[in-house]
Amino acid sequence: MTTPQEVPVTVLPPKTTPAPAVVTWHMLDAPRSNEAFAAALPMNGVDAWRIHLGLPGCGARGTAERGWDDAMLDFLGPMVHQAADEFATVFARLKEELPIADAPIGLLGGSAGGLVALEVLARQDFPVAATALVNPAVRASTVIELSEPDIGPYRWTDEALRAADELDFLKRAELASPLLVVSGAEDYPKLREEAAALVEAVGGRFETVAGLAHPLADQPGIEPAPQLPVAKAVDDILTAWFTARLSTVERE
Repeated sequence: MTTPQEVPVTVLPPKTTPAPAVVTWHMLDAPRSNEAFAAALPMNGVDAWRIHLGLPGCGARGTAERGWDDAMLDFLGPMVHQAADEFATVFARLKEELPIADAPIGLLGGSAGGLVALEVLARQDFPVAATALVNPAVRASTVIELSEPDIGPYRWTDEALRAADELDFLKRAELASPLLVVSGAEDYPKLREEAAALVEAVGGRFETVAGLAHPLADQPGIEPAPQLPVAKAVDDILTAWFTARLSTVERE
């Protein structure tokens, strides 16, 4: 389904209603669409609406593999800000259509989707019961750096540096929510180091999953696919995390 703003959304229902919601943003690597992310991390054991949103420029909304004149200013920065901007309207419409409890929500972001989850959390427009990040990027500049083998050397202008600084959550480490980071033992070392630093700064929790690299699904990761064993390990950790923190919210 899509919302009035043409945001693709995959909704997985709870066991009972009304129920709180966990809202997710997928990766730029596999799984790279809302449908594929929902298949990789369904969190079926969480008695909540699992609302998986499609990122601008990805999946049904385009492809992150296209060429850009400027990866920071033309793609990554606008993608994160647009996803965060449109969330309020999308969630309000979903609450009109579904028996979603008027309660604090959960946030989940994978890879660059972690930047969106952190931006939504930092804006404090919604009460958040818990946040989880999987193999996350917590600094936009690192996403660009890790993309250089594909896009070529990036030229940092003053404008691009300012845009990246706005999405550097090691510099904005005041998060009004319990934070869990699930990190693959074989993920990019710099992503792991920066995510661990954020967890330390906010007093969060850091879980390592053996055998997990950066993707959570087989390539290309656009269509739903059977859950991989390493994704199941992540899913179990997320299920326990959100169940413990959403089970105490009032269901109105």
